Amino acid sequence: MRSVWPPSPAGTELSDEDLELVYGYPEDLRGPFVQVNFVASADGAVAVEELSKGLSHPADRRVFLLGRDLADVILVGGGTVRTENYRGARTNAVRAARRARLGLAPAPPIAVVTRTATLDPAGPLFTDTRVPPLVVTTSRAETGALAEAGADVLVAGEDDVDLPRALAMLAERGLRRVDCEGGPGLFAQLIADDLVDQLCLSVAPLLIGGAASRIAAGPAAAVPRRLDLASVLVEDGFTLLRYRRGRG
Repeated sequence: MRSVWPPSPAGTELSDEDLELVYGYPEDLRGPFVQVNFVASADGAVAVEELSKGLSHPADRRVFLLGRDLADVILVGGGTVRTENYRGARTNAVRAARRARLGLAPAPPIAVVTRTATLDPAGPLFTDTRVPPLVVTTSRAETGALAEAGADVLVAGEDDVDLPRALAMLAERGLRRVDCEGGPGLFAQLIADDLVDQLCLSVAPLLIGGAASRIAAGPAAAVPRRLDLASVLVEDGFTLLRYRRGRG
């Protein structure tokens, strides 16, 4: 993997340490910093046969796992948890050493945003994990079975999840580095609430067609949100774009 923006010497391959500098969170955060991580085809599809793994590549996977390694918490929508059959975040000796060096917990929790809390307490999110998941939901949701399965339930809203409030609650727990892995509905709501600080978008050199969803599908922003291009990495035809919240 090499960088074309900012430009690096021709042929220079980026090391893991280089990527940490590229994708690292700002230091001394006092509030939440939300990074959103997506892969899409060249024609904008976010899935092949309803799963994102059909678009993935080792380069994209490397950045995806790095995003997890650098984060305090992984934020994901309930629909994505069910479709992708989420389990707890994994690690290995190298990745655990990186997190320890950065002063982070051994593994980040998964925080699921779900208005109804319709999750399977016998699913791998609860049974195949190193740390209990957080369920970010509403006061109307039935959460007793999830709490019994070990979930830490955060109530942020009555009828719908109040995302600013939810992120503030996570920040109060020291979970400020937020790595959002989708899905499109959650991303759209983050955009509408003007909560996105960074977008990491991997573009796969594939054409999918059909009726696959775009990376954001839901409420629109009151006005378009300006992003600044922060980096462009390439490998094997895949383009890994990183955008930061615009300064203007």
